[in-house]
Amino acid sequence: MCLIAGGVNGKLREKLIRMALAGKHRGPDSFGVWTDEGTLKSSDFARLSEIPGGKIGILQCRLAMTGSKEFTQPFVNELALVHNGEIYNHGQIRIYLEGKGVSFESDVDSEVILRLIEFLKEKGMSFPQAVKEAMRWLEGDYSVAFSDGERIYLFRDPIGIRPLYFSPNGFFASEKKVLWAIGEEAIPVEPGELVVLGRGVRRARLFSLARLGGGYLKEKSLLRGLENVLGYSVSLRVGRRTGVLFSGGLDSTLVAFLASKHSDVVLYTAGTEDSPDIEWARKVSEHFGWELRERIFTLDDVEKALKKVIFAIEEPNPLNLAIGIPLHFATELAGKDGVKVLLSGQGADELFGGYAKYLERPELMWEDILSISERNLARDDKIAMLNGVEGRFPFLSLPVVALALRTPPKLKISGNERKVVLRKLALQLGIPEWIAGREKKATQYGSRAQRLLEKLAKREGLSLGGFTEKLFYEVFRNAF
Repeated sequence: MCLIAGGVNGKLREKLIRMALAGKHRGPDSFGVWTDEGTLKSSDFARLSEIPGGKIGILQCRLAMTGSKEFTQPFVNELALVHNGEIYNHGQIRIYLEGKGVSFESDVDSEVILRLIEFLKEKGMSFPQAVKEAMRWLEGDYSVAFSDGERIYLFRDPIGIRPLYFSPNGFFASEKKVLWAIGEEAIPVEPGELVVLGRGVRRARLFSLARLGGGYLKEKSLLRGLENVLGYSVSLRVGRRTGVLFSGGLDSTLVAFLASKHSDVVLYTAGTEDSPDIEWARKVSEHFGWELRERIFTLDDVEKALKKVIFAIEEPNPLNLAIGIPLHFATELAGKDGVKVLLSGQGADELFGGYAKYLERPELMWEDILSISERNLARDDKIAMLNGVEGRFPFLSLPVVALALRTPPKLKISGNERKVVLRKLALQLGIPEWIAGREKKATQYGSRAQRLLEKLAKREGLSLGGFTEKLFYEVFRNAF
């Protein structure tokens, strides 16, 4: 995980330095810069002043997760490339490319993307064609920038798990605030989209989730397939010791249960002492014998954390602020424990009908899947990265999404029961009915974060929306 950033226009060296400093929290281990005048890589951020000038350049600040910690991007060959995220099937792709005569200089997953694009380009594909084909090969969470020395090409995974933004003036970065630091507008690169920065900006959608759909599956086949693909998705995302964001609800219990088959798991939860999420996390963890780490927060704790959370989420959105509070405390605790990977049940509600609003308007599920990137995932990524933690989302792997799109409506919502197929899967795996059948409160209510925020807003005589806007402009006053 890391910051990636760069651009193609004016006073580049000065702006690269400012972007690296503004986004260093995403990658404190080392930095690397490539421009058309040279390359510099170092673990000493005092050397930023030495980076080369030039008219086009890309940079990375790295939080090492996969491969040798000593190797820092950009990767430079015929192309220069930086990548934020994880490629979970990089080993298989590496073996295939080596069989075709491709050589590698590192064991880092990001290099596989570069060699794959170069390999596809040598087969006569244009860069857009090569990127489109690469999206079919890559299983993972990725935002990528590469340059041929004349243009910068940006693309994201088809779900949009890792954030990426560009400006009309030819700059890009993993977070809005990094572009704001150099006076630039921040526009999201859409999931599955290619954006080309050079003489102007060109955009093309290369991958649509609609292509994953098909005919509805029968219940038996669906349950068997879901157990296999969700289990495999979890297995790809675990480490030797894996954290799980945990509320005691169905989604996080499924993730923890499947992860425990491959890794030592430790659960992280946050809420007030009297919150339902803390109560249920204790009950479920005790039942399974899983280690539980709790962050009990108070009104004073929330007040002290507000500006950090607003800084992370980069928008005056009261809902994301309320959800972000327990997420911040849980990821902060994991970071202090040295746990860098946290699995999350994010995406299960949108894919399998978890929200009450779907009872009346089930068509909103598809709309929410298409908008989950900026609405939920960007928030979760930025908060976790502020605490040096990488969030991973097993429900949002493309094979799981494909099965969700082939799930009959009655196996998502039946009467007033939601996420029917996930409850059936939980029972099939041996998770007790009292857990599988629980209707969980939304995070902002289950943790009591919403209630505490409303108290703070009322104390200032403001609505929660007005209170959030006030915080946002206090934090980002200089950005506008």
